[in-house]
Amino acid sequence: MALTWRSFDFFDATQIKITDVDTRAFFESNEISSVCSGSDSLFFGSYDGHVRIVAASWKVVRSFQAYETGPITHMRQIEGTSLLVTVAEEPSAGDANNAPVLKVWALDKPVKKTGIPTCLSTVAINNGKKPFPISAFTATEDLSQLAVGFANGAVTVIRGDLIHDLGTKQRIIFESDEPITGVELHVDAGLTTLFIATTSRILKLVVSGRGHGQPPKTVEDNGCGVGCMAVDKRTGDIVVGRDDAIYYYTLEGRGPPTAYEAPKKLVAVHQDYIALVSPPTPASESGALRSRFWGATADSIYTFTLIHPELRIIAHSESVLADVNHIFQIWGDLYTLTQDGKVFRYHEKTLQQRLEMLYQRNLYTLAAELAQKCGMDAQQQNTIYRKYGDYLYQKGNYDEAMTQYIKAIDSTEPSQVIRKFLDTQRIHNLIEYLEELHEHHKATSDHTTLLLNCYAKLKDIDKLEKFIKSPGDLKFDLDTAISMCRQGGYYEQAAYLAKKHGETELVVDILIEDSKAYDDALDFIWHLDPETAYPSLMKYARVLIEHCPKDATQIFIDYYTSKYRPRVDAPIPVAAIPVATNGGFVTGAANAVQNLSSLLPLPYMNTSAVAPAGPQATIGDASLILRPEDVPAPEYTPPKPRTAFSSFIDHPDEFIIFLEACLKDKTLSESDRTDIYTTLFEMYLHKASEKKGEAHREEWERKAKGLIEGGKDRPSAIENSNVLLLSHLSDFRDGTTLVKEQSGLLFDIFRSYTSAKDTRGALRALRKYGPDEPQLYPAALAYLTSDARVLDEAGPAELAGVLERIERDGLMAPLQVVQTLGKNAVATMGMIKPYLAKRIERERRDIAENRRDVAAFRAETEQRRAEIADLGAKPAVFQATRCAQCALPLELPAVHFLCKHSFHQRCLRGGAMDEGVGDDVGECPLCARDNATIRALKKGQGENAERHELFKDDLERSEDRFRTVAEWFGRGVMGVPSIE
Repeated sequence: MALTWRSFDFFDATQIKITDVDTRAFFESNEISSVCSGSDSLFFGSYDGHVRIVAASWKVVRSFQAYETGPITHMRQIEGTSLLVTVAEEPSAGDANNAPVLKVWALDKPVKKTGIPTCLSTVAINNGKKPFPISAFTATEDLSQLAVGFANGAVTVIRGDLIHDLGTKQRIIFESDEPITGVELHVDAGLTTLFIATTSRILKLVVSGRGHGQPPKTVEDNGCGVGCMAVDKRTGDIVVGRDDAIYYYTLEGRGPPTAYEAPKKLVAVHQDYIALVSPPTPASESGALRSRFWGATADSIYTFTLIHPELRIIAHSESVLADVNHIFQIWGDLYTLTQDGKVFRYHEKTLQQRLEMLYQRNLYTLAAELAQKCGMDAQQQNTIYRKYGDYLYQKGNYDEAMTQYIKAIDSTEPSQVIRKFLDTQRIHNLIEYLEELHEHHKATSDHTTLLLNCYAKLKDIDKLEKFIKSPGDLKFDLDTAISMCRQGGYYEQAAYLAKKHGETELVVDILIEDSKAYDDALDFIWHLDPETAYPSLMKYARVLIEHCPKDATQIFIDYYTSKYRPRVDAPIPVAAIPVATNGGFVTGAANAVQNLSSLLPLPYMNTSAVAPAGPQATIGDASLILRPEDVPAPEYTPPKPRTAFSSFIDHPDEFIIFLEACLKDKTLSESDRTDIYTTLFEMYLHKASEKKGEAHREEWERKAKGLIEGGKDRPSAIENSNVLLLSHLSDFRDGTTLVKEQSGLLFDIFRSYTSAKDTRGALRALRKYGPDEPQLYPAALAYLTSDARVLDEAGPAELAGVLERIERDGLMAPLQVVQTLGKNAVATMGMIKPYLAKRIERERRDIAENRRDVAAFRAETEQRRAEIADLGAKPAVFQATRCAQCALPLELPAVHFLCKHSFHQRCLRGGAMDEGVGDDVGECPLCARDNATIRALKKGQGENAERHELFKDDLERSEDRFRTVAEWFGRGVMGVPSIE
């Protein structure tokens, strides 16, 4: 026997005690010739041709005579029916040879007269009239095909309807010189194959279906003894027992055998076991020992064995003092019938009992295989693996123990295993277990922390990356993993995890706070969509502007002017990606993100683009870069520019660039535009205040001045109060001046210069604003004569120019000029003498001119009065000879007017004559227009005379009020209204 077989006692063997006297006598009479089981009953055939049916109580419940003479050699009960097939060798009429007869009985249909079951059909089995006994018998479940083997080497196949006795056909399909030891039918998908065993061969033959009619094929050139061929009904395999092994045969041929050396008399299949009956061994040393122990009965000792071929287990083995004639199965157990009429039952122990036997011998692997064969659920199997792991751990075989613990991971408390390997400092085994915990999604944040600490302790970056980059669902606590990677200096891995799982803000945190990779962080933000990029951009705005001023300012400009487009990069060739290394737990952390921008999977990646292959594929290849205009602009609402102002603290140059770019955005609201103009004006003044030379100051003041001077929308862009305040704080006088100019506060501009004692500025303001604001000259006169230093700085020429303008425009009366100059002992008579001389000369000229006008007006008035008197007292003489209308000589009737114009009457038709009533009521058509104008003026003067507010307004704005009063007096404003 092979040494690999292990012996156990998996079965409880008990002898059946038959209490019924008749039944016990039947068993002890040694008259049983055949046995079969089925439909919850046992069927026994005897040598006298009777069939007895035994129930579970081991009592014969029914008996009938199936044959008159001859033994019943074979029987078959069709499971689930009441059909029983019997085969007996009855003597033929006229000779003593046995002729086999097959009968089919309906046990549920007894004959009324006799009470025996109805025989449905009877068939005489043909063997070519050769007197040889039946050595083997088999039938299909529906009894449509039967095979009978004879000792002379012939095999007869019977086909037909035996149940309804509709006739059968027999044919001898095989003949040989060797006796037939076994026949078994294999039915599969309409193909029926007959396996034939002889003493020297195993053959197969197709008896129906495709291939029918072909000669038998030899499967193996070794046969078997009678009773050593069986069929495994679960698999359909043919089982053959030989002295060296157990062999299996299928339609494809012989399968792998199971070596088991022992002589075999009977072979049967019971569940997963093979039942074997071994005859007594020949005389030998062991035989001598057996004889010494058993005495005279040693030569009749048989061995009954139950083996499990797949597990190589001897499940039961015992010595039997009598030959075992029959092996049968019923009621879930295996039974044997010995030659002396004893029945033994073999009941399999429970699975737990069998496992306990294996545990006692520390055969945990075998226990796991047994549990799996028996269909034990996974949780119960895990218990075996855990026990096995504990056993290996106690022996110090930690690697194998961990293998078993991993198998039981689904039903084991992780802390029990982790604690053991922490105590033994088996960090590699611990890593293996923690990794499996994550694979089975049973890990907690503490397990993740412990695993990453183990990686860090071993400085095993490869395993760390493999762990965090494992495909499929997330197997660990993300926050814990990222935190541990950051603490350990594995910034690249932390950033990878954050990016892979959509934690974009965390990616930026790692790149900036840990890796100090500001360019990579900005590039990463630039690859995000607008809504995602904004929080990170604002969070680290100052840091990014500090370290990446140009690019950071540009992204702010793009974002706040609605021009932001996420960057799009083509895939980078694998050959161009350097392998990142990290030499220790913290060492080399600065290099861990050197190529992070190329390793991180970024959004908006053009996955359809294929990088060029070969040595020409480089990162700088222009074919890998997509143009920004090729990417569709995302829709988003840019925030107010004011939200970005605080980001540019301490970076005025970048802030100015940002503000100037924002001003070019035509979609800015009025309030935003005002904010930007005001802030930009302030920044210009801030730059101007830097101590970098006069040219630098003038340049920035020029830009600040350009914001507030000119431009139609300037007044609404910056409030005057803000300009004045900022200009005052920055000492930017030009700004104050421009605001006052645009507000019309010219006098205030001049006053600001005089208050600051800026004589030159005051004179410039006087020359610039004097034509529009004449009252500046009197103020300038007072300022120039207020201080001798001021007058010296301005010079006598400026004072003379002011006096000349005052005198020319009549801005002050001479007395006022003298009073102004006399307030301070600065001006001298020599300075005022030219002014007074010119003033007196001009007044003299005015007096003379006025006198001439008065004389002319008086003469004209007297002339008009004389003409009026003549018209009322003297006759008028008309000397006109031609018509004033048509220029023809006058003819009667004619019309003459006092204005000395004469007309033909016909020329006045529709004219003056038609309008008048009579010949003297009319108006000269040539003088009518002038007369109408005079009447309109007269009427207008009368109306204006009643509108006193016009007179008051004109009087207040007049430079010479006496002349204004005289003019309005002439218009009749002072006249008394006539009473009609």
